[in-house]
Amino acid sequence: MRDMPALLDTTTRSLHRIALQKQRDGRVPGLYAAVCRGGEQLWGEGIGRADLAGERTPGPDDQYLIASNTKTFIAVMVMQLRDEGRLSLDDLLGDHVPEVSHPITIRQCLAHVSGMAREPLGDVWETLENPTAKELRRDFDDVERVLRPHQHWHYSNVVFAMLGQLIEELDGRSWEESLRTRLLQPLEMRRTSNGFDDGPHVTGYYVPPYDDVPRPEPVMDLKGLAPCGGLASTAGDLAKWSAFVADPGDLLSADTIEEMCQPQILLTTDSWNAAMGLGLFLIRTPTGRTYVGHTGGMPGHITGVFTDRESGTGGIVLMNNTAPPPPDAFAIELADHVVEHDPVDADPWQPGTSVPDELRPILGRWFSEGQPFVFWVEQGELRARIDKPGAEKFTASRFERVSDDVYRDVSGRERGETLRVTRDAGGSVTKLNWATYLFTREPIAFGEHLHT
Repeated sequence: MRDMPALLDTTTRSLHRIALQKQRDGRVPGLYAAVCRGGEQLWGEGIGRADLAGERTPGPDDQYLIASNTKTFIAVMVMQLRDEGRLSLDDLLGDHVPEVSHPITIRQCLAHVSGMAREPLGDVWETLENPTAKELRRDFDDVERVLRPHQHWHYSNVVFAMLGQLIEELDGRSWEESLRTRLLQPLEMRRTSNGFDDGPHVTGYYVPPYDDVPRPEPVMDLKGLAPCGGLASTAGDLAKWSAFVADPGDLLSADTIEEMCQPQILLTTDSWNAAMGLGLFLIRTPTGRTYVGHTGGMPGHITGVFTDRESGTGGIVLMNNTAPPPPDAFAIELADHVVEHDPVDADPWQPGTSVPDELRPILGRWFSEGQPFVFWVEQGELRARIDKPGAEKFTASRFERVSDDVYRDVSGRERGETLRVTRDAGGSVTKLNWATYLFTREPIAFGEHLHT
């Protein structure tokens, strides 16, 4: 990993001003905000007090309840199980958790499109009493399915709690032990736990709208609901989690994390800049970047962790007020400011070493559907994109060889489709068929080749 250069002084001053303004506007007793890359904090600052009984400012090692950020860990473990062949995303939840009769798929659960109600039976947010895991499983079939599947995005805590039970069924151990073994220990996230550990943590408060005297909030025991929101963590640990989301290394395949970041449904039709992936929120900014992550809310603790995977830059906000500024917008504003004003240096261009002989006749400009395309070789691989101004901002198609004169598009506009190369008796390429569409060296109308 390259050493991360220090941020410009102008950038750190801007980040301080953003965080200070959020703390003041949101009347947050104590927040910690950070921007990270590659698992390391580029900038972090605590503002206010960790507990109003003392004077200590929140720091990077203070635990906050990260609440529904827990769901991202659950989602990753489900995808690990999928990659191990233990389940399919289109399996019914009840195929693996015997108490479940609702016909909901694991994919629907991860994307919050199952149509299931938000919470378990009982007014848990009034009584602050949650079911045990045994009660959760026993009563799940009595939870109402309030919408048709995929009708709308509808957030469901109870469904993610049941995904925790799915993990326990397939792994044969508690979800906490699976979490420790599968993710926390390999990532060296030592201060992430189910509820507070014995180390330093902040106190959660509610600041009423008509006075400025914070009231301490209770720490809930989520019991069987813990897989949907029970974790506590620190900014230091969450920087490592942001780095994992950007580049999961050996713990999850690059293709799988990319799959998790593909939109499954819009969060609302009022705006087309926010969608749900598989356990991850996807938020598109006015700058054109997509941030992936999650928010979390428990009494007195509101948090957000969002990452621009392309640059590996993450924003982390941890606040100890029940009703502070929106954590997603706050975290993204911090990270996006750094990406915009202190970007990662691009890797130097590296020359290739060879051009495969079979690819040489394909290179250059081709036409299909009246549009120009360009094919080229980069690092020994065939690439292609439409040949128009601005097209370079879109992902180029990259082809892998399947057999003689047959290639598969593994990224870009026609991912998964094949490119077939036709040659004459002398070996010259006469045409291409990409996703069956005809490509010729000269622009022609549809059907024109049939009359020549």
